[in-house]
Amino acid sequence: MSSTELELYTYWRSSAAWRVRIGLELKGLAYVPRPVHLLRDGGQQHATDYATLNPQQLVPVLMHGRRAVRQSLAILEYLDEAWPDSVPLLPGSARERARVRALALLVACDVHPLNNLRVLQFFEQQWNVPQPEREEWVRHWIAEGLDALEALVAEDPSTGAFCHGDLPGLADCCLVPQLYNARRFGMDVGAWPVLARIERACQALPAFQAAVPEAQPDAPAKNA
Repeated sequence: MSSTELELYTYWRSSAAWRVRIGLELKGLAYVPRPVHLLRDGGQQHATDYATLNPQQLVPVLMHGRRAVRQSLAILEYLDEAWPDSVPLLPGSARERARVRALALLVACDVHPLNNLRVLQFFEQQWNVPQPEREEWVRHWIAEGLDALEALVAEDPSTGAFCHGDLPGLADCCLVPQLYNARRFGMDVGAWPVLARIERACQALPAFQAAVPEAQPDAPAKNA
């Protein structure tokens, strides 16, 4: 199946879009980025055309020809199924895949949504929650999630150089953006030494380097 038709609606600092960029890079799939600025013009994700494409008004959306694939983890699994001969993001056995999915979902479903932009905007705009309290909320839920994730990878012999074994995959696509978010809110990721070690292994790879926010065409430095 050709990847020449791939387009990714993305935002440079979106964790969910970042996951997909990592997956595309790991699998060696070329794509065209379609930036959606989440703050400019009141949030370009709320524009009529984009809201029609994705009624959740979130990024990312992957376009494969005329086919729209939504939700970052669904997109990553779609890439694995549509291009099975490229680098796999999920391991071979059902038991291993269940473990990797559980690690990825811990971040994508239980940690990230609680510190997402729209949640923090709601606290600020609807409830007038001051910034210190908003940031305390974020740090609490990130720490609770990363504590659990650290325990899961530190105590499992399936952990290798990466979250599962010695090849990066779906769980690592989720981990790296979440640790970046932790630092944005002043957290010391050294509190989770195994996760920090895995992050360093990821950061040494060209695929992860190409996907970082600062390397994206819509990053502020690119437009300065």
